[in-house]
Amino acid sequence: MLTGVTSEPPVRARRPARLSPRVRTWLVAGLSLLGGYVIATARQVAVRPPLVLGQDAVSSRQSREARVTLEQAGGPVIRIRPAGGEARTLLVFYPGGLVRPQAYEWLGRALADQGVETVIPAFPLDLAVTAAGRADALIGAYGGGKRVVIAGHSLGGAMAAQYAARHPGKVAGLILMAAYPAGNVTLKDQTLPVLSLLAERDGVAAPEDVRGGLDRLPAGTTLTVIPGAVHAFFGRYGPQRGDGQPDVNRAQAEGDILNAVQTYLTGLR
Repeated sequence: MLTGVTSEPPVRARRPARLSPRVRTWLVAGLSLLGGYVIATARQVAVRPPLVLGQDAVSSRQSREARVTLEQAGGPVIRIRPAGGEARTLLVFYPGGLVRPQAYEWLGRALADQGVETVIPAFPLDLAVTAAGRADALIGAYGGGKRVVIAGHSLGGAMAAQYAARHPGKVAGLILMAAYPAGNVTLKDQTLPVLSLLAERDGVAAPEDVRGGLDRLPAGTTLTVIPGAVHAFFGRYGPQRGDGQPDVNRAQAEGDILNAVQTYLTGLR
């Protein structure tokens, strides 16, 4: 016979708490705003602005005279050539992340009268990481008989460094603008001449990271600081979120960038 057994009342399931109409309204509004933001951001990345030549690239009579065309070489590419005579150097330039290639047309035009031909490719989604080997097609199409130098700004610079590291002997020089090799990329064992440009007031590519990247570049790499400049001064695409505050104007910074690049190219053998 069992003793001391008691029965407990059945446990009723708790009803989930209901949100008040006001809270539901705010929740729906918040989710709608978040969804709209995500859609707008995705569209901004997927739908890129058109390629427009000469819109904000002419700085002098010499740059105005350069021959600029939009061509196809493994995809769209801006080709900038000297007004007269053949180019002696081909500069393959990888744009920064989400930056249209025409933002760097100013530099190609400014270098044209120095016997430099510049090609600036458009990448899928404007991200060089989607096709870091793009230089192969460009060198094949435009590099015949020329000394080839690869360059890039920001993410484009990192991908240019990756290309140079994976294709030793394919290029005669490397120019990094507010950029450095990724942590798993090294050119330490190469004899490649490298120019690294550091914007003094850069708020995107931290100066300590650019300087730290020198450890993965060949001995003798030239580091040049562009006084008072910011990350966005390498290309003409306007202010950039998170960037520093310049204490020089864009014209002064561009002049310093151009002088550094010209000096480097002149010194190449």
